Amino acid sequence: MTRVRTWLGNPWAKPRFLVLFTALYLVWSIVPILIAIRFSFNEGRSRSTAQGWSLRWYTGDPDASVLHDPTLHSALAQSLRLAAIAVLVTVPLGVALAVGLTRWRGRGAGTARGISLATLVTPEIVMGTALLLVFIELLTFIPLGTVAQAIGHITFSIIFVVIIVRGRLLAIGPEYEEAARDLGASRLQAIRLALLPMLIPAVVASGIIVFAISMDDFVISAFLSSGTDTDTVPVRIYSQGRTAPTPALNALATVTLVLTIVIALVGFLLWRGVRAARGQTGSTVGEFAALDAEGVR
Repeated sequence: MTRVRTWLGNPWAKPRFLVLFTALYLVWSIVPILIAIRFSFNEGRSRSTAQGWSLRWYTGDPDASVLHDPTLHSALAQSLRLAAIAVLVTVPLGVALAVGLTRWRGRGAGTARGISLATLVTPEIVMGTALLLVFIELLTFIPLGTVAQAIGHITFSIIFVVIIVRGRLLAIGPEYEEAARDLGASRLQAIRLALLPMLIPAVVASGIIVFAISMDDFVISAFLSSGTDTDTVPVRIYSQGRTAPTPALNALATVTLVLTIVIALVGFLLWRGVRAARGQTGSTVGEFAALDAEGVR
């Protein structure tokens, strides 16, 4: 018994249950998704009983399929539109905010960093309600719909970019910028040629996360929607799932999942391609070669 307690209590021993727990987690999280995908190919209308295989709910049904139901592909287009806007606006703002918060020294810096995390700990229902009141009572010149939803997605997701990029900045440290300045680079050249290339992994990761968060968002999208024309995929699935759901909802969710995975994979492959083209292998040779090419030395 003592030997068993010693074996279980040894933190340096080989993990005993890690593989089991990992397998259970994967089964718990992936199997329901696979079941939902399976029923998107159902030939019949049931979402709980297998009735053969068909593309009816993707393209076959002339009225209720994702391709032919205007409310479904409109929701998909709206989700993609908001996600693209969120990535294009949130990532540059988040990178700039992360650099500013990391480099800020002096009075108020700690308070600003703490306030920047408020969005992370604020329940999304509170954020959605607050944004709705702002657009209805204060910023009345901004109508509900795509613009308001885009602002809401940017407001909610910018903190994730800040956290990811700040973590990368803290890991890099200020030494590379200082070395670039010693070589004759201006402050902007040091950021552009030495710092930003090393932030690319964090930028790509934060862009993928922002895209996924925007595609998945329900509360803010629902609160700031102006009607069915601006409903997103989660809002459409929720509203139709309470009335007379068909496997077309499964098909819509499957298309959304596939698009998210494909875009994330494309972003990762593009990042890998850029690194390979620049000859970067995790070192700073490429950055200082760029400095040399710019005539900084």
